[in-house]
Amino acid sequence: MGEVRKLQKKLRQIENLEIKISLTPEERYKISRKAELRSRLAELQLQLSGLQQTLGIVGDGKKEKMKRQVEDAPEALPSQTPPASKILKEENESKAQATPAPAARQRESVGNAAEIVRLQEATEPAKVPHHGGDVSGNRPDFDTEQQLQEEEAAFTSLKASWEKARFRLRLLEGHNDIVTSVVAVDNLVVSGSRDTTVKVWHVPTATEHKNLGGHTGGVTCLSAPPPEYCKRLAWSLSLSDKERFILSGSADCYVKIWALSIGQCVKSIYTFNAVTALCFVPEEDGYIITGSDGGKVQTWSWHTFQNCQSVNAHQEAVTSIQSQGPLVFSGSAEGGVSVWENRCSNHDPLRLLQHWSSQVTDLGGEPGGRLTLSPRGDRVFLAYGRAWLKILHWRTGMMSRLTNHCSITGVTDCVHQTGGLLIGSSYDLANGESMLNLFSLPQCRYLASLTWPTAPRILCFAAWTTGSGDHRWVTGGRDLIVWEQLPSSGKQRGDVTVKRDSRMDSCLLESEGDTEDDEETDDYEDEAEENSRPGGTEDVGSSSWLRCVLQ
Repeated sequence: MGEVRKLQKKLRQIENLEIKISLTPEERYKISRKAELRSRLAELQLQLSGLQQTLGIVGDGKKEKMKRQVEDAPEALPSQTPPASKILKEENESKAQATPAPAARQRESVGNAAEIVRLQEATEPAKVPHHGGDVSGNRPDFDTEQQLQEEEAAFTSLKASWEKARFRLRLLEGHNDIVTSVVAVDNLVVSGSRDTTVKVWHVPTATEHKNLGGHTGGVTCLSAPPPEYCKRLAWSLSLSDKERFILSGSADCYVKIWALSIGQCVKSIYTFNAVTALCFVPEEDGYIITGSDGGKVQTWSWHTFQNCQSVNAHQEAVTSIQSQGPLVFSGSAEGGVSVWENRCSNHDPLRLLQHWSSQVTDLGGEPGGRLTLSPRGDRVFLAYGRAWLKILHWRTGMMSRLTNHCSITGVTDCVHQTGGLLIGSSYDLANGESMLNLFSLPQCRYLASLTWPTAPRILCFAAWTTGSGDHRWVTGGRDLIVWEQLPSSGKQRGDVTVKRDSRMDSCLLESEGDTEDDEETDDYEDEAEENSRPGGTEDVGSSSWLRCVLQ
């Protein structure tokens, strides 16, 4: 069992190496051993668990534990609400409780205020928690039971509709290294790659529209300012009012602003640090927030492009930054999460509201780790290379987790929200299988999974809907792929059909206190790997980018 855990950890470390911007010869050598380690792991799994059940599948004893579904952690108390008046609308939506599991429906917290959630998916009804007796003489028990039945019926209908859903995939060919970031702008997809380029793609024809070359290091992140902020910059540059701009961050320490119609860089910002994450905050005149490989968070004025603030916020590289109204969320490689309020000031606009270290999130411990986050009201969904998604209640520090893979060798690289869906990518280190898992919001209940035989590892995700309401997605990693939802009829060759994994139904949402950590967190020296290395430092190949593509 100890060797199995060591092999699993080695594979996770190798996968983290593969998505680094640059590699040393020693790191390339470790990557070259992935197939050998994966083969050895498969042999051990067969020996330990037999032909009927692999080690990665939850055993009978643990499955019973996984079935103990508990309600989500309570939302923040009113006294903990930060002075962020502009986010009241988002807070009203987020304070509605997630639908509890059947075993927990009778344990609703007494005294919590009831909120009605308006969901973007029409099939998701609002939930009114049950708070016991009603002094007005109404029948809360009957009303609550009826609403629960309606909610369950709506979820069953939504689940059935996704079971019938199909997507057609189109490969966008042009990058010669992994795609690290994607955004969607109108009918265009913009992708950034470790090959130092930013490419613009025309989705209806699946063709390359423009190649934006100018960075001298790998492109790590992208962001698209809203149209109203694009108009202001376009006016100052004497461009069309319909001009759209894209921000790109790179390991070359630059943030570049690109005008999509002319395919040119109109502004470069030198940050003095390798840029590893960025986002645009549409408040007042607008702000660009960047994160560096050293853990620094910086703010730049969209009006003057001058630096407004620099904060040493994290111990390691900032790997994800997202905004929600005037709030900004940053996550780092060591597993910490910070929440900031934008005060719309020309000097030090970000004020730290909360910082939760890796001791609270129970993340980190992996060299070169990569945390991605997606905020929703008082909750932040976290992905950090594990078989599950973490859910941080950022006001209270309460943690829960959502199973995203039925194998402990599975990893989650990215998490995204679109409409009433939570989407998490899943990749199995042991066999190389990849998929997207869909959950309903706000309940976080498993709907379905999407995969196909040659699915690559998915590192980044963007989504939008067509005029008819159908989904269009784009995923990046080893391949850049556009997903187009198809009508329920007229199946053609090559279409991807949604499937369900029944094992995911029995291991949905769990509190941190009710489960054991199945990951090996103790560091160890990779002595066997170093000792088995052949004499001399052999260069694995001059084409380092191509040697470390995801496999």
